[in-house]
Amino acid sequence: MDIREIQTFAVIVKTGSFQKAAEILQYSQPTISMRIKQLEAELKIPLFERGKTLQLTPAGTLFYEKAQALLAQYDALDQLAEQLHNEAPRSLVLGISDPTASLIMPQVIKSFNVAHPTVTIHVQVADANACSQALQDGIIDFAICGAPNLMLDHYYEPFFHDDLNLLVSEQHPLAHRKVVSLKELKNETFLFTPENCPIRIQIEQYLRRSIGDQYKKMEVTTSLSHKYYVRENLGVSIFTATAHSEVFSGTKVIPIKNLPIHPPIGLLTPSNKTDYDSITLSMIQRIIEAFENRGQEIHYPKILREHTK
Repeated sequence: MDIREIQTFAVIVKTGSFQKAAEILQYSQPTISMRIKQLEAELKIPLFERGKTLQLTPAGTLFYEKAQALLAQYDALDQLAEQLHNEAPRSLVLGISDPTASLIMPQVIKSFNVAHPTVTIHVQVADANACSQALQDGIIDFAICGAPNLMLDHYYEPFFHDDLNLLVSEQHPLAHRKVVSLKELKNETFLFTPENCPIRIQIEQYLRRSIGDQYKKMEVTTSLSHKYYVRENLGVSIFTATAHSEVFSGTKVIPIKNLPIHPPIGLLTPSNKTDYDSITLSMIQRIIEAFENRGQEIHYPKILREHTK
């Protein structure tokens, strides 16, 4: 069965005429008629009722439904073949901070790989300052992270501001609460990221204003590990809503009132780079849309706004 025969059949059905199909396909009408006869002979069924008006037989109607799906897949394969021909193999190296690297990027990369199968993705999971240094050293193409302390020769544009929540064990006395204040957290053991973490510094500033030094500290450098320590009731953790967005058995997420800290997530790029290829833009677009699809309020970065003009 020749794909051209099926294409010809579909165009005839859509136009309702052998003659119109011949004009669209730029073939003679005898050629169009011959293709349909060949197709019917191969299928061993009549596709059209023979009469003054062009009508499909019941078998022809069913075959047309299947033919549409087949032709759609054929067109998709044709586009993929063209893309593979035009898109030379290359790699894209990203600097991504957690929790974005763990909770958002796997789904982003999965969809990206479908659209760009010849591109190899590498992800370096690091904090904002490490991402900044990697960008300076030419190790990564761009970064998605919090605001780095050292901007160097870089341009940082936040596209999302997160909220902070309290994570406690289900065994904790506050686990039943719908909201808490910092003043209620006296004498708690707080799980913290490293001392140079900007979010930790801000949190401790507000804690000291509310409860002085009446709290204990336990440093667990990887933020996404906190939930395991919290579950065992070793302490509580104040961290981003994104980090706590997935339900973790044995823990409870509680909003904190009157804590005006909204950590940014943004795009970090070289300040002297203004033009980006379609591959890089596609990845950035997918990352932004992943945040937007989670119901977040997003500010589109400048490079995407300029690209869509």
